[in-house]
Amino acid sequence: MAIEVGSVLEGKITGITNFGAFVQLDGGVTGLVHISEVADAYVKDIRDHLQENQVVKVKVINVANGKVGLSIKQVYTEGVRDPKATRRPPAARSRASFEDKLSRFLKDSDERLASLRRNQDSKRGGRGTKYDF
Repeated sequence: MAIEVGSVLEGKITGITNFGAFVQLDGGVTGLVHISEVADAYVKDIRDHLQENQVVKVKVINVANGKVGLSIKQVYTEGVRDPKATRRPPAARSRASFEDKLSRFLKDSDERLASLRRNQDSKRGGRGTKYDF
């Protein structure tokens, strides 16, 4: 069986490492799904997303020197959705979290600036000092 770049195949995860997962495809060919190709979000621990002996759909993204590069996230970004996945649309999720992050940043920033001003004023003889020059 010839493996072509761009084809979507099904395979079984045979091993998991810190940098990715090895998937055995039909015909005994083994490919690697790099940790960056597992999910759209940041993956800190690949074991949170995949387990050994799990059957997954993968897309072939490159074939070079007998090595096969695979991607799980590219399968699901092209319209083939996992029925078990229940996620909010990325735009709604990122907008809400961005606004929350921005308001937290502004609040922390104001608090830090106020603390810095108080500290600087006391060292320079600023507000409330008894010396008038």
